[in-house]
Amino acid sequence: MADVLPYKPRAGEIPTNPGVYRFRDADGRVLYVGKAKNLRQRLSNYFAPLRTLHERTRRMVTTASSVEWTVVSTDVDSLQLEYMWIKEFDPPFNVRYKDDKSYPFMAVTLGDEAPRVIVTRNRKIPGARYFGPYPKVWAVHETIDLMVKAFPIRTCSDSSYKRAMQTGRPCFPGQIGKCGGPCSMTVSIEEHRAMVDDFVAFMAGGDERFTRELTKRMLAASAAMDYEAAARFRDKLTAIEAVLGKSALVLATDEDADLFGIAEDELAAAVQHFVIRGGRVRGVRAMTIEKEIDISTADLVDQVLQRAYGDAQDVPRRIIVPTLPDDAAELEVWLRERRGKKVEIAVAQRGQRADLMRTATLNAQQALIRYKTRRTSDYIARTQALTDLQEALGMSEAPLRIECFDISHLGGTNVVASMVVFEDGLPRKDQYRSFNIAETTDDTDSMYQVLRRRLAYLDRPEEADEPAAVAPAVAATTEGGDELAEVVVEVKRRPRFAYPPQLLLVDGGQPQVEAAARALRDAGHTEIAVCGIAKRLEEVWLPGDDFPVILPRTSESLYLLQRLRDEAHRFAITHQRKRRRNDITSILAEVPGLGASRIKVLLKHFGSVTALRSAAPEEIQEVQGIGPVLAENIHTHLSTR
Repeated sequence: MADVLPYKPRAGEIPTNPGVYRFRDADGRVLYVGKAKNLRQRLSNYFAPLRTLHERTRRMVTTASSVEWTVVSTDVDSLQLEYMWIKEFDPPFNVRYKDDKSYPFMAVTLGDEAPRVIVTRNRKIPGARYFGPYPKVWAVHETIDLMVKAFPIRTCSDSSYKRAMQTGRPCFPGQIGKCGGPCSMTVSIEEHRAMVDDFVAFMAGGDERFTRELTKRMLAASAAMDYEAAARFRDKLTAIEAVLGKSALVLATDEDADLFGIAEDELAAAVQHFVIRGGRVRGVRAMTIEKEIDISTADLVDQVLQRAYGDAQDVPRRIIVPTLPDDAAELEVWLRERRGKKVEIAVAQRGQRADLMRTATLNAQQALIRYKTRRTSDYIARTQALTDLQEALGMSEAPLRIECFDISHLGGTNVVASMVVFEDGLPRKDQYRSFNIAETTDDTDSMYQVLRRRLAYLDRPEEADEPAAVAPAVAATTEGGDELAEVVVEVKRRPRFAYPPQLLLVDGGQPQVEAAARALRDAGHTEIAVCGIAKRLEEVWLPGDDFPVILPRTSESLYLLQRLRDEAHRFAITHQRKRRRNDITSILAEVPGLGASRIKVLLKHFGSVTALRSAAPEEIQEVQGIGPVLAENIHTHLSTR
């Protein structure tokens, strides 16, 4: 492969102005759209020597056959043009969005003569005001049922409303008290419009004003001994408080904001969008993103905000993100044009906002795990993944049993290894194993040791068998009542470690793969395939190859290998932490006068074993229940171990 792209522009040909660029393939299809404050500086990154590019970026530029750019006058213009072109061309190498589902919204049809409130998934109703999204349909209906008690606006269908207005007979929901529109014959169109305005204002965050006004009216009616009116105001106040009780107050009561929590890996990202109005979370939207080329978190935030507000009707005063995009100032200008007022993009650093960001990020992490798990748990996807692996790795059969190994250590100490097993694309957690490694020189030596120990069981299957389980002796009787002899049943559990895998997967690149291949040769099991997955570029290495195997970014096979690698890493870290915890607990237990409860208090106070080991006797003495003599004994004992 040539190291220079044939369509690379000549030196000085690319302008230094802000603008938007497009990569096209030989058929003229737009592959990627991007913006830049300095086109020459940005595009030079794509035309660097191919060997220095990220693998997915290299695939994009080698697939393309031309690049073109459009100069604009301001950075805001480039942002608007980029958004328009991404929407128009849907380039395959730009990030791809997938909403987790079509979320239901509460909509108020303000464009109607007598607006009504409905549950809908249609975001294109002319003149409608939307609230949400809501995670479940029943949550929208429940909110509407409570809200119409405080603000009795129309809920009936358009046909029912039209028929009622023509005949002078209330619509059916109006007859049973479920519709408060003009069709119920209790209010005029003007009065109903005023209630609709109050409904919208309340849902938009005007909680405190309505609570104060209703409380004031209720007390005034009670003082005037108009108890029926006071009861009506009381019922409305109860309904409002019930609605507010459905969503906890997470920020200040006057805070209107959107908060985005993001979790990502090299290939995908999950976004949790919290809609906060009046300090309360009014809706949550989740989406997953497939990343085709290497993209930073700041650029990802930029793309997410463009997606969220490109066609939005409701832009809040403040947008809270995990990382500020590079063009945050231009985005604020772009958003201000849509809102008509100032918009601030901020990072949550402390207090309630930081707490809420942690919650949103945790939800995003769980969503990302669910997304990747769904892809590997689907039967068709699993079958495709195993077939693709067979072809990509040149195997004679699909790897129905895959074992993945990972090495974990803490600064070269407490070296452990993990083995996780997937059969038919699904984890077999009952067959996971962990290894302790006493002496090692590096990760490759550790990998060699572990695989030799594991492969040894293939030649000695009797050692791999689980111990026989002996069922208790039982006395049985016949149907006629005659007693039979006691029977002792020995149940031999099936061997697990003796099962040979079709594929060994190691966490690492070429050095780790070569160590694994050497272990297979020395053990005499060259019939087992081996490969490694390197985390930096998600590339797959085979022994003896100078170049990695690049699996398609969206392939099921790559997702399967990723999940195996991540599961092995998780299992190794869990084992290492447990081992460290057990080690320090057993060491402290040797100190006279130091029991389990005091050990727990010590570790909780210092937060880590390292901090406890480096603490002076005077610092240890500060812990409740630790006297000067005991503190000196603890310090002496730890310093000698």
